[in-house]
Amino acid sequence: MLGKRILLLLSLCAVWPGAYAAQREAGYPTRPIRLMVPQNPGASVDNVSRILAARMGEELGQQIVADTRAGAGGTLAAEVVAHAAPDGHTLFAVATGTAVISPQTFKKLNYDPIKDFAYISLFAITQNVLVVHPTLPVKSVKELIAYAKANPGKLNMANAGSASQSHLACVLFTHMAGIDVVHVPYKGGGASVTALIGNESQVTITPAPAVLSHARAGRLRALATAGDKRSPLMPDLPTVIESGVPGYLSSGWMGLMAPAKTPRPILDKLQATLTRVINVTATRELFERQGADPVANTPAEFQRFVAEEYTRFTQAIRLANLKPE
Repeated sequence: MLGKRILLLLSLCAVWPGAYAAQREAGYPTRPIRLMVPQNPGASVDNVSRILAARMGEELGQQIVADTRAGAGGTLAAEVVAHAAPDGHTLFAVATGTAVISPQTFKKLNYDPIKDFAYISLFAITQNVLVVHPTLPVKSVKELIAYAKANPGKLNMANAGSASQSHLACVLFTHMAGIDVVHVPYKGGGASVTALIGNESQVTITPAPAVLSHARAGRLRALATAGDKRSPLMPDLPTVIESGVPGYLSSGWMGLMAPAKTPRPILDKLQATLTRVINVTATRELFERQGADPVANTPAEFQRFVAEEYTRFTQAIRLANLKPE
């Protein structure tokens, strides 16, 4: 009889850790969630991520707090997430630069860009927009190119920092347009846009969420979008391709990741919550006001998408002559 009781006790002990873990995951989240954002306040990823964080927090019953950690091509924020506890309470608003540019331009990272993260879903696609300061005497891409050719080396072209998405977009554009400008790196997308508004720089190509409101207010002048077709958010604005630079494409994206080894039930809950939130009309409208096209997909689709983007940006990085540092 005593032997049976001991066996029963041992079996309960063996089951208990798994049962406890399942119960813990079912009750997720148990406290506020930290969302690491690899850009400064006011930059495109920050603007759109905060909308997503607020909406998902309402659905999950816990606040999602955006923690902006700019610098080093987004690797500082990535490192925090990579080394965080895999319990779903630290998430990553990953974007183009951090996922597919920095791994190709940094010689040493304190994390593995593939193995240390769990994919959840894309949440936005952003077309890049070519904008100029409104005092610049150009109102089209053709006029900008003509002006730059007539004034070689006199235009400052702002970007969010060396090897940033906007830097590569600008380098690709000037190469394909055959113009000579001064590429000016700033500490983040927000700083580059501020410099443009202040006429410290005169032109840039950057994600729509960072400049759309400024263009609508007249602080900047939008000349073209950089997708393969016109943006539904700015249907009257031509593409760069339409405007006389055949083959020019440049866009960005944002997605949600978690530390590797985060339990699948938590990842599934986050993906389902994100998908519900993205499909709410009010959320979509908020995204669109920021110049972002709301999207959602599966973890497998997201992973394939990132792999394709990695290959696409390899060409732009070679053109910019960027070497791993």
